[in-house]
Amino acid sequence: MAADNPRGAMFRVIVPNQHSRVTYAELFFDLVFVFAVTQVSHTLLHHFSPLGAVHVTLLFLAVWWVWVYTAWVTNWLNPELTPVRILLFLMMLGGLVLSTTIPGAFEGRGLWFAIAYATMQVGRTAFWLFATPLHRVPVRHNAIRILVWLSISAIFWILGGFAEGETRLWLWIAALTIEYVSPAARFWVPKLGFSSVEAWAVEGGHMAERCAGFIIIALGEAIVVNGATFAELDWTADNILAFVAALVGSIAMWWVYFHKGAEAGSELISKTAESGRLARLAYTYLHMPIVAGIILTAVSDELVLKHPTGHSDIRTVVSTIGGPLVFLIGTILFKHSIRGFLQLSHGIGIILLLALSWIAADLSPLWLSIATSVIMIVVAVWESVSLGSTPAEAKEH
Repeated sequence: MAADNPRGAMFRVIVPNQHSRVTYAELFFDLVFVFAVTQVSHTLLHHFSPLGAVHVTLLFLAVWWVWVYTAWVTNWLNPELTPVRILLFLMMLGGLVLSTTIPGAFEGRGLWFAIAYATMQVGRTAFWLFATPLHRVPVRHNAIRILVWLSISAIFWILGGFAEGETRLWLWIAALTIEYVSPAARFWVPKLGFSSVEAWAVEGGHMAERCAGFIIIALGEAIVVNGATFAELDWTADNILAFVAALVGSIAMWWVYFHKGAEAGSELISKTAESGRLARLAYTYLHMPIVAGIILTAVSDELVLKHPTGHSDIRTVVSTIGGPLVFLIGTILFKHSIRGFLQLSHGIGIILLLALSWIAADLSPLWLSIATSVIMIVVAVWESVSLGSTPAEAKEH
């Protein structure tokens, strides 16, 4: 019974040696972020410039941060209970406002973006504090620490929403810096001091599954972009090849992340005594470049499908090589955090992509896309062979 739960009436009941399942309410909540990821990729596509890249990077970091903080809270709270579900539904409303304002966040809708983001971050944390029983002092202190940090960053978000141009950008950079530095600073506040690692314990299998689900969201968005763009084009040989190359690239990314890394990460975080520390490093921070790489690849897929022939322009080169490159950097760091060594296959893939960049401008977008997909296939096959053809076999190595 939830009322008999020593962790708190609104907290998950933890059963030893058993994963907490991802609930339907959490999956329903994630649908908002399918839209958010689409908005981020489309905004980058239409503002592909140095300044546009800075803007989109900031917006992506905000989207990821509000989602992953919610994943942490629902790792502790029980989304099967009505109050927690209502929290998630209200977060969905905020998420929809946040997502719809992404294209105009640095134009006329900046204040709406800031209000939606700050309300989601502060409101969810306040609910967590309210749901935590008085006798769980370390957890309540953690919630208070986070609430203080997020409230301070919220001031910068709102001020940035009222400002314009570079002032908005710098205020929002300050807000994000506060939020991204705070976990590394262990949410230090006066009198309460630093948070303890023990107080950050999570149910590891649930956290791993939640972050893997966001990878699926990003890959799904790339596939939707690929299919929707292809449906609007004449089915020429070049377009068909570009369509297939994009799909193969997405499949290779799925294989690189899920065939070995996802299960290994889930198993380690489920067994380690420092689940909070691993969740912070491997899942909160190191999944960001993985998702960012997939989103950048989705931009490439659309560019290549629309213009498969001729020389590759700077947008095509940066997105087609940069997407897989950032993805591999993220996965090699993620797998290092769970295995303790750098995956050679990923390192070679990174080197090959960097080498390809020297001749990328001389290749057509189609052949550049094919080349990057081949490199991703090489990485996936190499890792599978080196660690065993199945996840079960990999455990024996």
